[in-house]
Amino acid sequence: MKKTSAVITAVGAYVPDYILNNHELSKMVDTTDEWIMTRVGIKERHIQKGEGLGASDMGAEAVKEIFAKTGIKPEEIDLVICTTVTPDHPFPATANIIADKCGIKNGHGFDINGGCSGFIYGLDTASRFIESGAAKKVLVVGAEKMSSIVDYTDRTTCVLFGDAGTAVLLEPTEEEIGIRDRILRSDGFGRVHLHMKGGGSVYPASHETVDNKMHYIYQEGQHVFKHAVSKMADVSVEIMERNNLSADELSWLVPHQANLRIIGATAERMNLDKEKVMINIERYGNTTSATIPLCLWEWEKQLKKGDNIILAAFGAGFTWGSIYLKWGYDSK
Repeated sequence: MKKTSAVITAVGAYVPDYILNNHELSKMVDTTDEWIMTRVGIKERHIQKGEGLGASDMGAEAVKEIFAKTGIKPEEIDLVICTTVTPDHPFPATANIIADKCGIKNGHGFDINGGCSGFIYGLDTASRFIESGAAKKVLVVGAEKMSSIVDYTDRTTCVLFGDAGTAVLLEPTEEEIGIRDRILRSDGFGRVHLHMKGGGSVYPASHETVDNKMHYIYQEGQHVFKHAVSKMADVSVEIMERNNLSADELSWLVPHQANLRIIGATAERMNLDKEKVMINIERYGNTTSATIPLCLWEWEKQLKKGDNIILAAFGAGFTWGSIYLKWGYDSK
């Protein structure tokens, strides 16, 4: 009996129309285009505007694109996993709100908070449901309204983040394609360097937490940069070695888009030419769990069935990981 694997069969994405560029940011905080480009490589980021809009609205648009591309009906979906650090509400799960907005009624859903590694975590979780036979069609939605937790008076963080909604569809296959291997790691010591302190059960929302700006992203850049460079590169090289993949055999590296220097360091450790590295951070910034599928969406027409691809991410927690997959289809 052949082994069942999970394969990505469609990709969708949505980015808001409004673009916040470095020139506009320089009027809000003490920064410049040169300062931002030199340190992180971001020129602009998309921001969701409009009252009452949240991560679910962007995620739902990405799912609807998948339905339009594939002809799959909402009632065929068995499971929706939403990876996000900016849920619409503490509860219910944003996955269930997305399902409702897309007419998905026959499955179940839940959220995963893996920081910027969320999509990697979600993709692995979804693949286990497929491999076990518990589900046939699973949506992994990476949806983030990072602008809702960014302090636009803090130049160290407000230059980094953007908003986006993304989705991939996973289905079973017995071909030698799809997800082949994964390495997932976490270490809670990193929470002191990158977190949002307010709004949970330790520091519930109050006048004090609002006044102290505890509902915004807090990041110690040097600590995060140091660990991200080493951890993302380590797992990417490790997954290559244990699958006997050479740089020549690898078609693409799809790295989390947090910092251009981190991406460059990871590619260098893997001995990869820059032509094999998907990079769109300049136009979207860090959309957290949406960055990797946003790259897949943009490069979809260049991907060929059987391409060897490594996804790699590092995020708050700290969390990090890599997934090795063989691409599942040729784009039309």
